[in-house]
Amino acid sequence: MTDFDGRTVLVTGASGGIGGETVRQLVAAGAAVVAAGRSEEALQALAAETGARPLPFDLTSEDSVRDALDGLDVDGVVNCGGHGGEIATPMETDIAVFDQVVAVNARGALLVTKYTARSMIRLGRGGAIVNVSSQASLVGLPGHISYGSSKAALDNITRVSALELGRYGIRVNSVNPTVVMTPMSAWYWGREDIEGPFLRQMPLGRWATVEEIAAPIVFLLSDGASMITGVSLPVDGGYSSR
Repeated sequence: MTDFDGRTVLVTGASGGIGGETVRQLVAAGAAVVAAGRSEEALQALAAETGARPLPFDLTSEDSVRDALDGLDVDGVVNCGGHGGEIATPMETDIAVFDQVVAVNARGALLVTKYTARSMIRLGRGGAIVNVSSQASLVGLPGHISYGSSKAALDNITRVSALELGRYGIRVNSVNPTVVMTPMSAWYWGREDIEGPFLRQMPLGRWATVEEIAAPIVFLLSDGASMITGVSLPVDGGYSSR
């Protein structure tokens, strides 16, 4: 049920950990993958490894997104491009950082949806979009005013897009992962005063791996999820069930 049989899937944020692993799993499942991001060098390395087609563009620029995606025929999309921003309270937050996080995480995903949905509608064979959200949209996390707000907006983009695009056979869902412990996230989540208390509140009590996030993304794109749309799926070890 996860054989993509040459169908074309666009993955944004492909140079990151979750995005790169999603590209690998999709290629292994038979998809023709277009790997998007801002770093042409990182995309070329991923292309050399996987055979994916690199497509660099800037998620914060509608002109860049339009130029890259207009006329690109796709059957699926993974909106994985993201920006972490800052750790700050509502009283301390830098509004310029807030704007930048929303511009990438919410506005950027909407722009990609806008232009790829046109392609899917024109082709007339349906399709699937998966937005990579976060557990930070489902629960309040200290310091996550910018990131959590952007991902909550993304979850609503998911629901409204599912409502609007369902008539064309296009499904739209989100996955909401917990932390994947990478060098980029370890500076905060690896701190002794943060990691221990957080994991003690999680039923499974450990961080996720990129493989554990990519697998549900691939499933939601597949025919096995053909009756699932408008869902925000927590992949968070049970943290949001508290």
